[in-house]
Amino acid sequence: RKTMTEQPVEERMEVLLVEDNPGDIRLTEEAFKEASLDCNLHVVEDGEEALAFLNCEGKYKDAPTPDFILLDLNLPKKDGRQVLREIKADRQLKRIPVVVLTTSDADEDILKSYNLSANCYITKPVDLDQFISVIRSVEAFWLTIVTLPMR
Repeated sequence: RKTMTEQPVEERMEVLLVEDNPGDIRLTEEAFKEASLDCNLHVVEDGEEALAFLNCEGKYKDAPTPDFILLDLNLPKKDGRQVLREIKADRQLKRIPVVVLTTSDADEDILKSYNLSANCYITKPVDLDQFISVIRSVEAFWLTIVTLPMR
């Protein structure tokens, strides 16, 4: 497992997208491309893969520590709530901001996500233009406005 150490200013931001919907993956990738931000977007499609990536296991043994995570709740193998719980329980990973980006607008999911220490909860818009706008807002906030912990 990699530990968070000082991050040189010129280093690219690392973003982990945990999403199983191919359409939403494509839209997110397009929004990141269009924003022209200096970051690497890594994509995993289920909760087990997300944890393997974060713990540098198996094919992810050389994975970078993400600066922030975009996490869907409804994932195969291990759902986003379990992933969030494990991230926030791990002393090395808990400082990584986790943005829950999901289709659910259920009060129970929102409350549970914040109780599990999600940094932000966003309901995915159904409209394509609104979805891209949301992704751009997330990028602008987390990659240019917020001061993130050093890796």
